[in-house]
Amino acid sequence: MPRAHEPLSRPAVLTTPRILRVLGTASTVLEPILRQAKADLGFTVEGKVLDGNIAHQVGVVAPESFDVYDQWFHNLEFVWTAHSIRPIELSRIKRWSDVGELALTGKADAALPPVPGGGPNRLLYVQDDGRLSETPADRISMLPLSHCADSFGYRRELLPEGADIDAESWSWLLDPAWKRATLQSNASIGAIDAILAVQAAGMVRFLDPGNLSIAEIDSLMGVLMSLRRRGHFPQFWETQAQSAELFARGRARIGSIWSSALVLPALRGVDIRTAVPREGYRGWFGGMSISRHAAGPALDMAYEYLNWWLDGWPGAVVARHGYYFSAPDLVRRHLTAAEWDYWYGGLPAVDDLAGPLGDPVVGRGHIREGGAYHERVSRIAIWNAVMDEHNYLVRRWHDFLNFRH
Repeated sequence: MPRAHEPLSRPAVLTTPRILRVLGTASTVLEPILRQAKADLGFTVEGKVLDGNIAHQVGVVAPESFDVYDQWFHNLEFVWTAHSIRPIELSRIKRWSDVGELALTGKADAALPPVPGGGPNRLLYVQDDGRLSETPADRISMLPLSHCADSFGYRRELLPEGADIDAESWSWLLDPAWKRATLQSNASIGAIDAILAVQAAGMVRFLDPGNLSIAEIDSLMGVLMSLRRRGHFPQFWETQAQSAELFARGRARIGSIWSSALVLPALRGVDIRTAVPREGYRGWFGGMSISRHAAGPALDMAYEYLNWWLDGWPGAVVARHGYYFSAPDLVRRHLTAAEWDYWYGGLPAVDDLAGPLGDPVVGRGHIREGGAYHERVSRIAIWNAVMDEHNYLVRRWHDFLNFRH
């Protein structure tokens, strides 16, 4: 028996920290979102930010290193085939009924024709035999969340003589008058911009621009390599920060750019216009999948995080650097009227607007190019894509990127 003045010893209680590991890119794995998720959900959300190419490679070879995969729908071609992610049970997604038409069909509304490329609907639903298709089912591969209608950007003060700002075209990317053009280095994205440019210029006509044959890839690369030899594409970029630096320092006058790059400090004071191409936009759709290794508490936290995203607050954060959300009405509750009118409504900013980190990114009176949400996404001409001949495209694309005079 212990003496009266001696406290009873108690066994040590060991608690395991509750941590959810999210693998993604700088577009959506943002510090304000991670911080708020911890406050709202009661566990730490640990983000690992990589560029898109590296993120999908990690997604394929190291699914044990993450719980949630925050990426793009076209990358499902890799991670689902590698059995890196598990089906998401729709019975555990509380606001699934709020997800909009664009995510479910790949079109802004039913009256529009099908859009080529890797639309989110194409690989959305998990069938009983494990295949992914657009046929509705009780399980999905990825929860549709952020998306956008992208084009290209250019330094407005360098507009070549004779170029009409009211007749912008993807063909401008090939015009030697611009002297220095840039493309995104990911073949599933940058090559799509190049396809739109080559086709708009009338140099090559593709049967299906979202799924090129080997002969069509060779024709595309013939045009691009000819320009590369003449110094037209001196540099390429992997991350949004790199694209901002290229434009800010004048190393690129025209080229691929994402909405999120436009709000970076490097471009503050630089007169960059994002084009409204007469041929339409290149669309992308992102979302979240769950690692096949997630189980027990990690799996429960993953579902909590996905449901928290779909509630709309994180969608308001990414709206502040130009991205849209799969359930716009849920985002609207978390934006001011001025923010909603500018980012989604296509109206002039009635106040200076802050970006996702709180710094001013939109000046009063500015109007977002391309108009309102529905107008912009209705003009998506092609989705980012992984083609049947993806491996061949990547080999030829790397030859293009690595060409030296």
